[in-house]
Amino acid sequence: MARGFFLTLEGGEGAGKSTNLRFVQSCLEAAGKPVLMTREPGGTALGEALRAVLLDANQSPVDPLAELLMMFAARAQHVEDVIKPALAEGYWVVCDRFTDATYAYQGGGRGLPRDTIATLETMVQGDLRPDLTILLDLPVAVGMQRAGARDAAPDRIEQESQDFFERVRAAYRERAQQFPQRYCVVDASQDLPAVQSGIRAALETVMAKRS
Repeated sequence: MARGFFLTLEGGEGAGKSTNLRFVQSCLEAAGKPVLMTREPGGTALGEALRAVLLDANQSPVDPLAELLMMFAARAQHVEDVIKPALAEGYWVVCDRFTDATYAYQGGGRGLPRDTIATLETMVQGDLRPDLTILLDLPVAVGMQRAGARDAAPDRIEQESQDFFERVRAAYRERAQQFPQRYCVVDASQDLPAVQSGIRAALETVMAKRS
């Protein structure tokens, strides 16, 4: 059986990931692809338990290194229990955030060394990397305004400062420049039809290559 395809969706706060994850799923399923939707941190019982700790707005201050290690602990379980088996079975795995988010949030936002993240990435993932990463990019002020309009209370990371999210965005954009062969950057400040047109074009391109 041919290996599946590993697609990740990334973006800062208010970028519209939830809406566009559903759109990606519908596009792939309409094309007859077997799809597995998952998320990080999460995707397994252990991952979801760690997610609850990581995002708890009432959590006492978490040391940045402890945060990083919890992210990779959740990822290790996720990779072995969910992602690798699904890819081996030929699924198109669509993941809401993956290691690029760690480079952006814990690297860019928290200021942890990229080399430390890279070491953990290799330990946990081996040579596993996304085949395509769609980055929903938009100015931080726009994203924070959108996020602030939600009914849900902000989680621990959503409560960070605008400067934090500026560093996150800069790290994402740096990653996109570093890995242009797998990144598709979509201007998420556009209206939804324009954003989804960009996403659809990226999906059609990779599906055509694999047909």
